Amino acid sequence: MTVNKVWIITDDRNALGELCAGGRQLGETVSAVVFADKTQAEEAIQLGADEVYVFGQPSESVVIESYSKAIADMIREAEVNLVMVHASVSGKLIAGKIAAQLGTGALANISDIDVEDGIVVKHMVYGGAAVRTEKALSKTAVVTVGTGVFTALAKDPSRQGSVTEVNPELANTGIRVLETRPKQGEVVNLSSAKRVVGVGRGFASKDDLQMAEELATLVGAEMACSRPIAEGEKWMSKERYVGVSGAVVKPDIYLAIGISGQIQHMVGVNQAKTLVAINKDKNAPVFKQVDIGLVGDIYQVLPQIVAKLKEQKLVTV
Repeated sequence: MTVNKVWIITDDRNALGELCAGGRQLGETVSAVVFADKTQAEEAIQLGADEVYVFGQPSESVVIESYSKAIADMIREAEVNLVMVHASVSGKLIAGKIAAQLGTGALANISDIDVEDGIVVKHMVYGGAAVRTEKALSKTAVVTVGTGVFTALAKDPSRQGSVTEVNPELANTGIRVLETRPKQGEVVNLSSAKRVVGVGRGFASKDDLQMAEELATLVGAEMACSRPIAEGEKWMSKERYVGVSGAVVKPDIYLAIGISGQIQHMVGVNQAKTLVAINKDKNAPVFKQVDIGLVGDIYQVLPQIVAKLKEQKLVTV
């Protein structure tokens, strides 16, 4: 079963494909709101949108949240059933403002949506210790969606759709941009990776991560980490942090190395097809959730695994 009309809103090009796929999965018609040029609009159509509303990038002194009232008015007029907003910093703010203008509330960071019997969503609460199920009772449900909830479809250049440029009167938000600086960090799309190697505090130093990086290179995997590695030690960028407030991944295989397996991390990987863990503590929580567990010192185990993989590659050649 699907709902009649789904709108998606994103200020992040990397999230466009996943949201369009979610819209196609849940709705009969999909409309996309983007803040860019017609090139991105055509991309949205190829990814599954039926119509795209292009809000040009506002002037340097204006934030995109200024468009929220105009978007809410369009949603109300179109009688939209479900609005999915990418859970970026700006996206969460836009979702909240749109929901308030529609007289409802925004459901944040959802991990699952079902429209079989109304719009029912699931999202993590209590730091990932529990999952709450809620049903939207308002005419229009507004939710924020992070990466990894949906899987982007392949682009279809033959798809047709409409593109409308919108230049509304901007609402006065009382906020003015004084300066813009490039964000420090990496461009990483963990949600599309088929193999992921995750590292945790079992590594004693940043230099030791090279062992895991070499393993990841040999098996064609993307690197990820637990929160302490990214936000505590700052050994890796926040874009590679997997967990309740980080990325959610759905790879074919996730290898957790030196990760204890606290719930806050595991909720970000529990949709992997196969979970593998290496940890010297046989009582580590991670072993209760994985498909394959190896109890051993990573400083002894990893070099042996890497050597064996190199040996197999030489034999293959």
